[in-house]
Amino acid sequence: MISEIYDVIVVGAGHAGCEAAAAAANLGSKTLLVTMNMQTIGQMSCNPAMGGIAKGQIVREIDAMGGYSGIIADKSAIQFKMLNLSKGPAMWSPRTQNDRMLFAEEWRYALENTPNLDFFQDMVKSLIIENNKAVGVVTSLGIEIRSKAVVLTNGTFLNGLIHVGDKQLGGGRMGEPRAFGITEQLVSIGFESGRMKTGTPPRVDGRSLDYSKMEEQKGDENPQKFSYLDTPKLTKQLSCHIVYTNETVHEVLREGFDRSPMFNGTIQSLGPRYCPSIEDKINRFAERTRHQLFVEPEGWRTVEIYVNGFSSSLPEDVQIKAMKHIPGFENVKVFRPGYAIEYDYFPPTQLKHTLETKLVDNLYFAGQINGTTGYEEAAGQGLMAGINAHNKVHEKDEFILNRDEAYIGVLIDDLITKGTEEPYRMFTSRAEYRLLLRQDNADIRLTEKAYHLGLAKEERLKKVEEKITKSQELESFLRETSLKPGIINPILESIESNPVDQAYRASQFLTRPNITLDKLDQIDSIKEFTAKYSEEVREQAEVNIKYKGYIEKEKENVAKLNRLENVKIPVDFDYIKITSLSSEAKQKMTKVRPKTLAQAGRISGVSPADINVLMVYLGR
Repeated sequence: MISEIYDVIVVGAGHAGCEAAAAAANLGSKTLLVTMNMQTIGQMSCNPAMGGIAKGQIVREIDAMGGYSGIIADKSAIQFKMLNLSKGPAMWSPRTQNDRMLFAEEWRYALENTPNLDFFQDMVKSLIIENNKAVGVVTSLGIEIRSKAVVLTNGTFLNGLIHVGDKQLGGGRMGEPRAFGITEQLVSIGFESGRMKTGTPPRVDGRSLDYSKMEEQKGDENPQKFSYLDTPKLTKQLSCHIVYTNETVHEVLREGFDRSPMFNGTIQSLGPRYCPSIEDKINRFAERTRHQLFVEPEGWRTVEIYVNGFSSSLPEDVQIKAMKHIPGFENVKVFRPGYAIEYDYFPPTQLKHTLETKLVDNLYFAGQINGTTGYEEAAGQGLMAGINAHNKVHEKDEFILNRDEAYIGVLIDDLITKGTEEPYRMFTSRAEYRLLLRQDNADIRLTEKAYHLGLAKEERLKKVEEKITKSQELESFLRETSLKPGIINPILESIESNPVDQAYRASQFLTRPNITLDKLDQIDSIKEFTAKYSEEVREQAEVNIKYKGYIEKEKENVAKLNRLENVKIPVDFDYIKITSLSSEAKQKMTKVRPKTLAQAGRISGVSPADINVLMVYLGR
């Protein structure tokens, strides 16, 4: 039926699969995206939102690299918020609420308008592996489709099992069948697999809620966006609402614990630590009398509401009874109950940094199959897997982002080096160089790399170069402009900052914690010059001035670490024969096979003493 040999086949059309297919196709590979349902391409399986703490930085990085997630998020946004503005710029994180149906529609439209990309609807039941190399797939219809590389992005569909109380349903999402065959095949040739759990909350009818009993959460007054391109800015926004559970809600939920698959032993696998179910929250944090819930609209033209924070696998009657005791939910009508889902994953220590498997050449894993959770983490992996699958089949160099270059680099290095036994979620705290990896400078960090790859267009590169030039102009002006006491002191006194008795450069005042460029704009001579610059340029210049010392310190630390990154470890290095290494270090390094001394030092259980032993042994 399909006689063409593709360069890259991508299995699964979730966030990882969509980015992988787009990247490979845009780079010039003849690409096929195989999905079980063409109507659910780019589906938001869980919350209708993109970004958040550290996740927003990943979306900006994907956009800077020429990926689609930021563009799609902007086109389907119903609200925008910049989180953590009360903290330093390393913590600022963009987030959008999105129209779920519009998000998927925009993804499909974008992919259908991507050259070199074909689609096929069917379930992939096995891989074609010849001479230890992935060379195609076999579908449930028995169709063999050949390719030079395969990217697996199966999400929660591999042997997926849905739990609602004591009811169990086979499925990858509610109402959609699970996929089978791939896990069994890969395990039979030596792969290690495991089981993970995730969950989703009930969806309810917004017409049945009383919002007067809730706290309204509006979007930012001046909403920004994800993409560095000219995507539309929001001119109107939908509000979210905050409400809290109470003791009565908790008591009703506890009554159903004996029927909960989490507590009766039905579910054995681990769920996401940082996004627990409501029953897990009230069990682990029994001292708390309430938990926060976010009431999130699903889109512009639907009444469906996502009850963020109420993820549950309890029986549907218990969920509904408990919700009726939440303020504003007294007359709630439920569209569908929450549920938990268990699925197969493959511990990511079995991968290279390119996301190619160590056991089978030209086979790549991306997304939840690697043990991660979240759209953004999946999309970032998909982008990198698509790039590297294309590069491999066209005999080009592998493409890897380091920990000091991108959150995507931190994510993949953590997975490959440390592995994970529970769903991995990105946080700013996981990045040791987070002041360098800000959301505002992702384009400066990555667009030139993407341009040389062939993924980012010249239009993007010119925008970045213009931004750099203009921010340097503004920085120079602020470093050269003196402000006399008579001009600056009224501003300082208005914010209770110490006045000065002599002139200082404008940049020196910006280093004060409570002084911003907006404050300095109260001075006519400053505003006259700064008014011609965009908010993006102003932000870049201000951050560079205010945090100059900290940024330079981080760069020094990067330089020190890179010395260890340059010390390569042979692929076939025999750790067992080094008697001075700890037993745990021997075991862990033999399994992970670190490429450099720096990566070896990041392996859990490998001590500084072990690294010193290796340095001596390698002649360093």
